[in-house]
Amino acid sequence: MRVRTAVLAGLAAAAGCVLAAVCTGADGGSGAEAGSGAGAPAAQVGAIRAAAAATVVDSGARPAAPALAGDDLDGKPVSLAEFRGHVVVLNVWGSWCAPCRAEADDLERLSLQTRADGVRFLGINTRDRDRAAAQSFVRAHGLSFPSLHDPDGELLLRFPPALLNPQAIPSTLVIDRRGRIAVSIGGAITDEELRPLLARVVEEES
Repeated sequence: MRVRTAVLAGLAAAAGCVLAAVCTGADGGSGAEAGSGAGAPAAQVGAIRAAAAATVVDSGARPAAPALAGDDLDGKPVSLAEFRGHVVVLNVWGSWCAPCRAEADDLERLSLQTRADGVRFLGINTRDRDRAAAQSFVRAHGLSFPSLHDPDGELLLRFPPALLNPQAIPSTLVIDRRGRIAVSIGGAITDEELRPLLARVVEEES
């Protein structure tokens, strides 16, 4: 198996980024579309392609997403397990986070447009000790999908840090129908950037 690094125009290749057999995205902008370039030699777990802040994990190399369960912002129970069999977009956000505000409307729009394709969205609201601030954020952006309330960031620590940096807010993961992490995105993303990455996972056979 090989690691191939895809690089946005004008960005240097993210060479030497294999850590614990996982290649993380570069720290550049949030663009997700890129051409493919020559890769680094063999990784033990499979091919992983990074484009700026997006990392796409080949099917054979995907780690299972951790168990996530708790209360949403209204105190109702919600868990990632409820969405098994669906492709899930998991978005980490905080009401205090300006890039989160920038991407929220795009995420809501995409959640509505892809629901008929079997896609479900779930948020993780982090570092908001006051639920009221997070609830105000949800109302302001008309978010229709639930969010787990994770004020201490404990849920984020359950993920492989190479795929979800608990310090990188916002972050977005695409989880396949088998409950495995297929795409990792660090930083804010638009619907146009996320759509092709999501479509690839949706088109896969379960």
